[in-house]
Amino acid sequence: MAEKRADQPDFQAEYKFTEEQGQLRDAVRKFSADHFAEEKIRELMDSDPPFDPKVWARLGAELGVLGLSVPEADGGVGGTLVDQAVAIEEIGARLGSGPLFGTVYLAIPALVAASSGSARDELLGDLVEGRRTAAVAVVDRTGVFDPESVEVTVEGGAVSGTVEQVVDGGIADVLLVAARGSDGVALYAVDAGADGVERTPMATLDLTRSEANVNFSKAQATLIAGSDETARVLDHALQVGAALLAVEQVGAAQHLLDLSVDYAKTRLQFGRPIGSFQGVKHRLANLLVDVEHARSTAYHAIWALTDGSDDAALSTSIAQAVCSAALSHVATDTIQVHGGIGFTWEHQAHLYFKRAATNAVLLGSAEQHRDRVAAMVLDGATTEKVPWVADGAAV
Repeated sequence: MAEKRADQPDFQAEYKFTEEQGQLRDAVRKFSADHFAEEKIRELMDSDPPFDPKVWARLGAELGVLGLSVPEADGGVGGTLVDQAVAIEEIGARLGSGPLFGTVYLAIPALVAASSGSARDELLGDLVEGRRTAAVAVVDRTGVFDPESVEVTVEGGAVSGTVEQVVDGGIADVLLVAARGSDGVALYAVDAGADGVERTPMATLDLTRSEANVNFSKAQATLIAGSDETARVLDHALQVGAALLAVEQVGAAQHLLDLSVDYAKTRLQFGRPIGSFQGVKHRLANLLVDVEHARSTAYHAIWALTDGSDDAALSTSIAQAVCSAALSHVATDTIQVHGGIGFTWEHQAHLYFKRAATNAVLLGSAEQHRDRVAAMVLDGATTEKVPWVADGAAV
């Protein structure tokens, strides 16, 4: 997974994917091309639920990509978060439908981090196999769990309160919610179809990713993580979610870049391909730089979470700041490269543009993450511990 040359300094490493991860990428890419084609995605946007449960079940039971980083003892494949990221990048390239954000990005990492128990083990096994889906009804502050922001309460095993803008909240089978009780804030699982649960779908810009406001009114809940570990569990889940979201953005950006390059090679203007014009060449070259920069930061965050090679909080914030901006830029310029057709409803560019706009505000905006990075790196800097900055000098 990572190799380090003998002449490399300790703070540098050269990472490369394994042969097995390459095979995984090929398998997921083929599956996504077959089941997440543009025509299918457009069809699912207008369906209820906006994804195919049979395809979702195949992602879990057949391909095993829903629980790639889940230990075998918990019913998963026993791989690493890098394996999970490879699969997410390929699914993200096709705007794969389904509650990936709620289930794979947040709920499964939260359950993996929680202590073993009958309720936790059963739910985790169902999510990994694709038998059930989940959403996490927790308010975050730039991808960080804030216990003080929890307004949902629990009494006698029943939760009450409202959580707004829950991604996948309207289509998930189970809702993981943080609730405040007499012993503090704990994490609970609530059956989305139970009495006392009201979900109000929201009209969103991105029709491929649903959101809902969720109201709990004395809904029966099952304890998943106690007040002594909930903060740790949710912080871990939000960090993993931010890293996987960044990888998804990389996949979408790479797809758009490939689309633009192919179009520039075939679209003729004044008797020659538009890709031969310097202005288009420069635009596409800049997009390539954006995509490669985003890929580096996204996988750096994934590896940091996998082997502890760097500060996970810092790495995920850098990834989110870079990848959100990169996908937004690539999506905008893809429309420009395609000209008039790129603005139309019939072209897929607008689907990616809307996904980019939505992803850019999930788990914190690029601006918020840049502020967070500055706080972590610069606010604590001293003359004895100056942040290292590359200056081109030999090391």
